[in-house]
Amino acid sequence: MDAFPQVEAYIKKHAETFLAELQALLRIPSVSTLPLHRADMERALAFLADRLAEIGCEHIQRVSPREAAGGLPLLYADWLHAPGAPTVLFYGHYDVQPPDPLDEWTTPPFEPTVRDGNLFARGAADDKGQFYTHIKALQALMQLHGKLPVNVRFLIEGEEEVGGESVDLYVRQNRKALACDCVVVSDTAMFAPKLPELVVGLRGMVYAEVEMQGAARDLHSGLYGGVAPNPLEALARVIVGLKSPEGRILIPGFYDRVATPSEEEKAAWKRLPFDPEAYRANEVRAPALTGEPGYSVFERTWARPTLDVHGMPGGFTGPGSKTVIPARAAAKISMRLVPNQQPAEIYQQFTAAVQALTPPGFRSTVRLHNSADPVMMDPGNRFVRAAVAALQRLFGAEPVFIRSGGSVPIVALFATTLRSPVVMMGFGLPDDGLHSPNEKFALANFYKGIGAVADFLLRLGA
Repeated sequence: MDAFPQVEAYIKKHAETFLAELQALLRIPSVSTLPLHRADMERALAFLADRLAEIGCEHIQRVSPREAAGGLPLLYADWLHAPGAPTVLFYGHYDVQPPDPLDEWTTPPFEPTVRDGNLFARGAADDKGQFYTHIKALQALMQLHGKLPVNVRFLIEGEEEVGGESVDLYVRQNRKALACDCVVVSDTAMFAPKLPELVVGLRGMVYAEVEMQGAARDLHSGLYGGVAPNPLEALARVIVGLKSPEGRILIPGFYDRVATPSEEEKAAWKRLPFDPEAYRANEVRAPALTGEPGYSVFERTWARPTLDVHGMPGGFTGPGSKTVIPARAAAKISMRLVPNQQPAEIYQQFTAAVQALTPPGFRSTVRLHNSADPVMMDPGNRFVRAAVAALQRLFGAEPVFIRSGGSVPIVALFATTLRSPVVMMGFGLPDDGLHSPNEKFALANFYKGIGAVADFLLRLGA
């Protein structure tokens, strides 16, 4: 007998309650990058611990392997009463990005508001709304059957937006305690509103900061301009030397290990419903797309490495004018990596290139903030097949297999440390505005996501 219709009816009956709970979670400004929100991080964790307890989870623990160093806590829970059935580890993160700039939000970022079928709030899609589907799916199954069809573990972290050092350490130290047959991560998006996807590849990342030192102190440009070294100018020269105007990265050895997608994979990408001009105008919203010539948009965003500058702190940036030559300046730079590229090797190559490009009269220092390996998954394993069937049932279309240009460091950690396949089953949409003002999550996808997760577990338990 098909158990899913009961699940579907349960979700419909409790839809308003599920939404109210998610709104309550979204009201908590759990911004991990800002110390002033430390208490809010604890509030969010406590909220989730209570919800997990309500649905019958056990061994609920607040763990913080890096608390003495200022690390933010993780939440662990499990339900392990399905002998002989697979064990599924659900992962999510309760921390969110800062909401700035506030004046670009239509409604306040931590006052979740429903408009046009979407829930607008910081964290709505990244990642509170998405991983909350896991909790509500388990609630539905527990309430209907008094048990779950599989064993489950939860691991919900609070540092995803700031590098994930605590969860990295915790997973490495607790590999046996976290043993599972697969991991489910809902921190990705669907390809289009009616076309679900399963991500089988993620780019890795190296995020570094370059500090450029000139004189020992700030100097007056009128008195010393023309002889004093200017670190901002030196950084600009270094950055120009790292990447060509066409977008090719000029670091020696950078492309040596880059794996080219197969012809079959590229042919599949060409069949996807995609209009590059509409993508430029409606999603990127820029006068033109940039990047390496000779590669498609999908190749450039999924299968080619990148180098981007995210900020250049230094010098005078306040209102008015101040004619100062700064003593030091910095640039925050990330590189997205593709299969076979190794973060440690790329970091060494990047450091050597920066040193070689540093002009006379300056001292440059490179610091690594965080890194992640690129990931590729086998789309043929039984967990992915179960996810395909569940998504097809809920969304009425066969999911497409794609790569993602983003980096989810925890996915690589799960794949290499736990040696478990990772099912990246996301319910967001391309225009959800992650990390941007007016972030949103489609309510239809929230409810269908709950159903998809429940159906996925029923299929594994069968």
